[in-house]
Amino acid sequence: MRVKVFDRQGHLVGPVESPRVVKTDAEWRALLTDEQFQIARGKGTERAFCGTLLDNKRQGVYACICCGLPLFRSDAKFESGTGWPSFFQPVAAENVTTHEDRSYGMTRTEILCARCDAHLGHVFDDGPHPSGLRYCVNSESLAFTDASDLAALADTAAPA
Repeated sequence: MRVKVFDRQGHLVGPVESPRVVKTDAEWRALLTDEQFQIARGKGTERAFCGTLLDNKRQGVYACICCGLPLFRSDAKFESGTGWPSFFQPVAAENVTTHEDRSYGMTRTEILCARCDAHLGHVFDDGPHPSGLRYCVNSESLAFTDASDLAALADTAAPA
C-alpha cells in the first residue's frame, strides 16, 4: 500500500510503499488499553465530550493509536460542537480509507486507518470549507505528537 509518512527530519513524504499492519486480537490487546481496543479494533464509540483530545489546541499531528500512521494535522481541526475531535481533511487522502457502515439502523461512512484498519470514526458532509467534510474521530483512536517533535513519527518506509 502507498501512504504518506514522516521522515527523520519531521517532514511528510511520499506516498511510499508501506506494509499493512496485521495483528491478532491478543497482540492488539497487549498494545492497547481496554477502551482503545474496544473503539479502534471493535468499532466502538467513546462518549461525546469525554475524549482526551477533544479540547486539544496544540499544534501537531494526530496519528493512529494502533500503528502510528499520521492521520490528521491540528491545522485541519475545528470545533464542530458534536463532542468528538473533528477535522475537515486527513493529513493525506491515502492514509484514511472509508467503508459503508449500516450499523444501528442507519447508513454512515466509517473512516479507517489505511495501514491497519483501525476504526477512527465517521465522515459526514456537513463540515467547513475547503472540503465541506467533517471527519468525526474518537480520541481513543488517536495519538497526538507536538509539531516540535514530528521527527519522533519517523517511519521506516520513509526515504533516508
